[in-house]
Amino acid sequence: MSWKEAAEPVLTRMPSIDRPEGHVPFKRKLMWTAVILIVYFFLTNINPFGLAAGEGTDFFGQFRSILAGEHGSLMQVGIGPIVTASIVLQLLGGANLLGLDTNDPRDQILYQGLQKLLVIVVTAMTAAPMVFTGEFLPSDPAVAQALGVSIGVIDTLVFLQVFVGGVLILFMDEVVSKWGVGSGVGLFIIASVSQQLVGGFFSWGGLGATGFFASWYGIIFGETTLGSPFTTEGLFALLFEPGEILAIFTTLFIFGIVVYAESVRVEIPLSHARVKGARGRFPVKLIYASVLPMILVRALQANIQFFGQILNSQWPGMPEWLGVYGDQGQPISGFFYYTNPIQTREEWMWFLGETAAEPWMIASRVAIDLTFMVIGGAIFAIFWVETTGMGPEATAKQIQNSGMQIPGFRRNPQVVEKVMERYIPQVTVIGGALVGFLAVMANMLGTIGGVSGTGLLLAVSITYKLYEEIAEEQLMEMHPMMRQMFGQ
Repeated sequence: MSWKEAAEPVLTRMPSIDRPEGHVPFKRKLMWTAVILIVYFFLTNINPFGLAAGEGTDFFGQFRSILAGEHGSLMQVGIGPIVTASIVLQLLGGANLLGLDTNDPRDQILYQGLQKLLVIVVTAMTAAPMVFTGEFLPSDPAVAQALGVSIGVIDTLVFLQVFVGGVLILFMDEVVSKWGVGSGVGLFIIASVSQQLVGGFFSWGGLGATGFFASWYGIIFGETTLGSPFTTEGLFALLFEPGEILAIFTTLFIFGIVVYAESVRVEIPLSHARVKGARGRFPVKLIYASVLPMILVRALQANIQFFGQILNSQWPGMPEWLGVYGDQGQPISGFFYYTNPIQTREEWMWFLGETAAEPWMIASRVAIDLTFMVIGGAIFAIFWVETTGMGPEATAKQIQNSGMQIPGFRRNPQVVEKVMERYIPQVTVIGGALVGFLAVMANMLGTIGGVSGTGLLLAVSITYKLYEEIAEEQLMEMHPMMRQMFGQ
């Protein structure tokens, strides 16, 4: 008996959101998207019962822009389990260890069920150490005393709430994917990054950091002294804190370069096989795989660091070559230091005295991060293209089924596939590597609101694609016959 036959009774019975039977009107799609977004913000503001207020460290804080969610809330794990499950399945599928043909309807159901089961397992494995180690989500002893139960009972209660929140985000993503516009994962990333950007621009001090406009208000009206811009101290203050000139430049540069990269494309001409004069173009964009594979790369780094944090808290005699952790709970040497991605400019500016690390250690860490992101971006971009039906073979079949053909070539899927192989693999690798490079550079220079470079890249690209999808939906609403051409 194969594993598919043994697992089929379980995988086919996994709870799921039903797909719409017919066409969903655009206004209804917008309504479902808005409802899920409101629910997401609502859940990020609910603290689990029994959690010690104001205690615990947010390990995912440096990755929060890409893993979404909110520390100390029901959305503690964010989209991390969904991304981790995708990494595992992509690696297994890329090595052909699953034996699943995604073109087969039966295997599609098994794949989706396996992905959902894996997300649930990873959610439990992520939430458990966060709660039971006491490092990230410590329980409140006063609540245990008031209820007359042990602290272990409160730990279990907090774990169950965080686990349910992680499962809810899985089904919220499914609702958006099937009934809304775009994907839930992309929507939650946009929401998380937008919150940080708005705070970075408009925060006026108080409980949070002072925002960009508040900083310049203080500079203009003399409440903040920068010093002369012709001195080293004044120039650095103008560029970094509180002037933030470099941060606003980096933010605008990332916005501009992503929008420009999205518009750079190779357009392959198409013509309809039966309707004379009906022509079109198939665009192969520079960022063909989008920036979503970057989530997979950063999530892999996040899981490595998460594992290091657990080892540090539970293994007092951990060898120094694995990692030495400082007072802030971050690695300062060893394997986990060098594999910890650069997140802020303070982590590498040794010439400003911002870090105690030796220059050669910082240079090694930057080189490893850059290599990891560039090569990992290219590899995961290839996996993404192949597993999402964007490869040369799947694209050729899509063009064939739509009744289109490439002028000057025979109307044959194999012929179209060979033409696509001239462009798609090369553009996929170049685009993935480029996005990885931009993400590291943005992190090193810093952005408004402390948004990570990867998070900003993701937010801009996802928003751009969301805009394109909304335009496409509106076009199909006005011209229902267009749905046939898009395969709907």
